[in-house]
Amino acid sequence: MTISKKGSRKIIVGQEPFRWLITPSARGIITLTVQHDEVKGQLLRVAIESDINEFWVEFPNVELLNNKIVMPAEIALIISEAIIQGWKPREKGALLSFKHSENKLLSLK
Repeated sequence: MTISKKGSRKIIVGQEPFRWLITPSARGIITLTVQHDEVKGQLLRVAIESDINEFWVEFPNVELLNNKIVMPAEIALIISEAIIQGWKPREKGALLSFKHSENKLLSLK
């Protein structure tokens, strides 16, 4: 599987180009998917706790929602940490999954 250029965004981390995409996953979870932009290697998938997709469903009762928005700077940090934890974006391999919670990247092995 590869990430389409349409609908995804490009980011440079450590002089390496990546493509990333955020999609809704389940209630209270959004999913970040990242892949190297030049080499179709191992995919990275990160579950992030956020109720951002529930905002309009729950409007105007949004005070208790976790309306976390993931910014590009945070994407860069997640990519860097995933590489430290064993993600090999330039090599073929099985999907690597993590959970991002309280600014920590936790492996879902």
